[in-house]
This record gives sequence, structure tokens and C-alpha cells, in this order.
Amino acid sequence: MIYDKHIFICTNQRAPEAPRKSCGEAHGLEIVDAFKKKLKEMNLPIKLRAQKSGCLDICDFGQTIVIYPEGVFYVGVELNDVDEIINEHIINNRPVERLRLENIRQKKQ
Repeated sequence: MIYDKHIFICTNQRAPEAPRKSCGEAHGLEIVDAFKKKLKEMNLPIKLRAQKSGCLDICDFGQTIVIYPEGVFYVGVELNDVDEIINEHIINNRPVERLRLENIRQKKQ
């Protein structure tokens, strides 16, 4: 099936002694569940899928998700960001700029 929007949420888990952070330990599965629950409740008229993914390899920026077909990466995502991402990006096709990887990278430079 081809989706209008496909949301991948990192749930990667590293060994406790690993030097890098791990989205799975942050709250990856909780965010997957939140997206799935909210999208089901909303019953939007577009084809959507939210699912867990393996490592997206930008863990240093915090919990990561990516939305296709746009290929927009969001970092530092918290549970309270799910509604905003759905309302802005999924429904209104406006990326949530404060969470976009590109904007976070610029601020850190």
C-alpha cells in the first residue's frame, strides 16, 4: 500500500554501555503508541501509517522521527509534540519548524 504520509519513529535500543543515546530508551515506543492512537481517533481521510523504525542515526539530537514523502526529520520529539505534528504537518502540510533537524543543527553551530 502507498501512504499519503508515512511516519517512522525511532525505537532503537543500544546496550547500556553504548556511548551514544538511544531513542528507544528515551520514549520511542510511547511516541509510536501516541501517534497510532491519535491518528486512529481522528480517522483522517488520507492513507497514513505510523510505525516504529530502527536507528535513524541522528540520536545525538534526541528522539527522532521522519515523515515521508517529504523526508522531514524531527528531533527532540516529546509526547506533548505529537498533537502539534499531526495538526500542522499531517493535516495542514506545514512542518513544525521548531523540531526540524535542519533548524536544530543551525542553532547548535
